[in-house]
Amino acid sequence: MKNKRVQYLDLGLSDYMVTWKRQEELLKQIVDLKKKNSATDQDSRIATPNYLIFVEHPHVYTLGKSGDEHNLLLNYIQLQAKDATFFKTDRGGDITYHGPGQLVGYPILDLENFGIGLRQYIYNIEETIIRTLLIYGIESSRDPNATGVWIDVGKPSARKICAIGVKSSRFVTMHGFALNVNTDLEYFKHINPCGISDKGVTSLGKELGSTQDFGRLKELVLGKFAEVFGSTMV
Repeated sequence: MKNKRVQYLDLGLSDYMVTWKRQEELLKQIVDLKKKNSATDQDSRIATPNYLIFVEHPHVYTLGKSGDEHNLLLNYIQLQAKDATFFKTDRGGDITYHGPGQLVGYPILDLENFGIGLRQYIYNIEETIIRTLLIYGIESSRDPNATGVWIDVGKPSARKICAIGVKSSRFVTMHGFALNVNTDLEYFKHINPCGISDKGVTSLGKELGSTQDFGRLKELVLGKFAEVFGSTMV
């Protein structure tokens, strides 16, 4: 039984590690159910749930499992001065920044419910953001050499507006995307974002020249997420 209903959880401003543990709890719940289902006859199996967490984090830098610590350009004392923390994670990708004014989305989905693999899943997340930005009149696209969503790909002015880093276990996902909305971009000056030193970063607010309604943005992303994944948000 495939379940395309997605339970939406808005955590507001939440500590990175607290949210990470919440993701792990939900992922374990789904994986344990999948294991139980695999040992049960078809008629007795229970549909696995799906979740989508929206959150903002206090200032934090996170490093992917294959990332290079040298892409963090601050030492411990300098991090403290910026009221920022640093964590090594188990997601893919290199280093990135999370902070207030940035919409972070953590889909915990059983991809078998949607009939897709990890590559299509990442494509769908990118497509969700690309379609959302079009509502604001911003044309964005994928970079064939890097994940995430970019503006002016292939030009000297190329800049990233949304980073993506994911993990999956038994086709269940965690971690996700970070869309810069009203983000303080100064914090990106202290890293090589996603390990890339020759391209810039931007935000929705910077591109439009004004602070954006964060609540409206979340509603639009939810709508496009449901559209792209063919899901029902609950």
